[in-house]
Amino acid sequence: MVFDVDTPAGAARVTVHRARGAARAWYVASHGAGGGIEARDLVALAAELPARGFHVALVEQPWRVAGRRIAPAPKTLDAGWLPVLAEIAARNKREALPVFGSGRSAGARVACRTAIEAGVAGVVALAFPLHPPGRPERSRVAELLGAGVPTLVVQGERDPFGGPSEFPAAGPTVLEVPSADHGFAVAKKAQTTQEEALALITAGVGDWLEAATGRE
Repeated sequence: MVFDVDTPAGAARVTVHRARGAARAWYVASHGAGGGIEARDLVALAAELPARGFHVALVEQPWRVAGRRIAPAPKTLDAGWLPVLAEIAARNKREALPVFGSGRSAGARVACRTAIEAGVAGVVALAFPLHPPGRPERSRVAELLGAGVPTLVVQGERDPFGGPSEFPAAGPTVLEVPSADHGFAVAKKAQTTQEEALALITAGVGDWLEAATGRE
């Protein structure tokens, strides 16, 4: 199912992969500044999570729907995201399922910044850009910790925007993806294969969502 949502930033597009069997929750995820919902991790999650009882909604930000190549300012990204969560909430009234916000890279920042206002049950931050490459002093950790809801960070071991060990121990749960970069790509010579990396991501996110919704 695909539908558009009018936002102050333009029309956002939502592609829904419905849960197979009894649904447990909604997992709503957006892309980053350098790509769309065809990102390997988003595609893998949309393929695997419905079998575990999660409706997966992949969100194309208005700037991507409009065909623009450069992402707008953070406040515009937030304006293109919040109405989508409101629409999901309206469609969720009958089932009354928990809704989890998510995104990769810039989309992860959006999910964290808006978590309280959107009323989500938790956030899954895929490849959170903790700082610009080579600039650890420009940390965005306050943005991550400010989410105010349970948060899972899924981070590649070789991510130049911040490796798993750079996240605060007292902060969110961190799932490390061995040998993976910011796009969760794995070199052919790495001990971890690309398939194993994606399986780790889908299993880790699925396990965390199940625990968050009351089933270990």
